[in-house]
Amino acid sequence: QVQLVESGGGLVQAGGSLRLSCAADGRTFSRPTMGWFRQAPGKEREFVAGISWDRVYTYYADSVKGRFTISRDNTKNTLYLQMNSLKPEDTAVYYCNAVSEYNSRVGFYDSWGQGTQVTVSS
Repeated sequence: QVQLVESGGGLVQAGGSLRLSCAADGRTFSRPTMGWFRQAPGKEREFVAGISWDRVYTYYADSVKGRFTISRDNTKNTLYLQMNSLKPEDTAVYYCNAVSEYNSRVGFYDSWGQGTQVTVSS
């Protein structure tokens, strides 16, 4: 059973920082690539960042490049997202998931965690 538990969200002013965490089950975390996604009100879920199992390869959506950093701790089955210079348009519910092998910006599992809310005030 897929287990994804996101945490670390909150309310922050524009320009501030947050660090999100995602605790995953071992099977999910052993997938080749893990990623962060987000969904803003009234919008579809979108890709944010991805990282390979060996941490060598990372990639980002253009909208967050240079501001967000994805990382992982394979000993703890935990994925992280350091978010700096936050903007109001970053407001969304943030989710983690394994990344599809056929589309590097799509989640692998249909089942998602509860997500963690990030709200950036102007």
